[in-house]
Amino acid sequence: MKNEILTRFAKYITFATTSNPESRDYPSTKEQLVFGDMLFDELREIGLSDIEKDPYGYVTATLPANTPEPLPVIGFIAHVDTAPDMPGVARFRVIENYDGKDIVLDADQQTTLTVKEFPELQNYKGQTLLTTDGKGLLGADDKAGIAEIICAMKYLLDHPEIKHGKIRVAFTPDEEVGNGVQYFDVPKFGCDFAYTIDGGAIGELEYENFNAAAATIHVQGRNIHPGYAKNKMINSQLIAIEFNSMLPENEKPQYTANYEGFFLLTKMEGTVENTTLQYIIRDHDRAKFEEKKNKIREITDFLNLKYGKRVSCNIKDQYFNMREKVEPVFHVVERAIKAMKNAGIEPVVIPIRGGTDGANLSFKGLPCPNIFAGGHNFHGKYEYIPVESMLKCVEVIVNIAKIN
Repeated sequence: MKNEILTRFAKYITFATTSNPESRDYPSTKEQLVFGDMLFDELREIGLSDIEKDPYGYVTATLPANTPEPLPVIGFIAHVDTAPDMPGVARFRVIENYDGKDIVLDADQQTTLTVKEFPELQNYKGQTLLTTDGKGLLGADDKAGIAEIICAMKYLLDHPEIKHGKIRVAFTPDEEVGNGVQYFDVPKFGCDFAYTIDGGAIGELEYENFNAAAATIHVQGRNIHPGYAKNKMINSQLIAIEFNSMLPENEKPQYTANYEGFFLLTKMEGTVENTTLQYIIRDHDRAKFEEKKNKIREITDFLNLKYGKRVSCNIKDQYFNMREKVEPVFHVVERAIKAMKNAGIEPVVIPIRGGTDGANLSFKGLPCPNIFAGGHNFHGKYEYIPVESMLKCVEVIVNIAKIN
């Protein structure tokens, strides 16, 4: 199994499936469709049935039940795209029997995965780690999840003595840009409940996530030759800086944890004439989430009074906290907890400081908690994943399938 999961993962990360938040296409990049074609073939090769790839890039398949007992139909879902924060890499390092010390990823750029900065590394001493080459992200988010689901399905096919109900799998595009299940056909998928395999460290189990919105702020300035600018020039960049300074300093990601929400300035582009700010807004509490959106509007109104209607804001909701949809069917969470304990894993039930496809799926009628894929430091060049965590994820998927 170790060789199999390494081989699959190594193959998957050669596909450059970075999603593009600026694209109006779906999926946002053609490379995701190419990767989906390959996954279609792999699902057929291992022996799944009802394999489909639709025009939107969703790849789905079925592992038929091997028992006449009436059991729920369970889904397992992972996403094919990688984050647009950095390019993915086709090369990675395999560190056998990790010694618990700092790992130099790129000597030329002096990029080092240090135990001081990332103390959780100590948890994996003696294990096999997969790291980046220091030049881009690894892609464990979420190609590890894909590898784990496929390995689990193959294991169940190879071990028909393990009785299970009907299992459905799905691989979705554009999760990283918030559009992963925009066109996902929940009734056709036909599951009673599902799990996204898209979490972090071993043991993580999440059924709460942020409420999320994106805000775009545009500032219209007035550009005048600086030699004649007195009482005439209006520098849009300075108004944009003022806008940002009016947001609560303690509500930035670097100062928050657990259930605390935040504003994050993700992009700023500007000249004297025009400046654009892009934010993401996050909070687990729905009321506080609405307050944060209102704060953006209040600052916009204030600056418009001060400078004369030069600031506009556009706020778009992205997803909501799945907790309200999962709690009424809490047996779904309990099933995952039991599966982890049966694999010798102590579950770590925590809120997601982010979102998954499962959030939107839960609001579409498919309760969908999130299970660890095993990785750390997603979305950057310090990303790594222990192979042993990947193998434990496979075991948890198998355990969920066979519990009755």
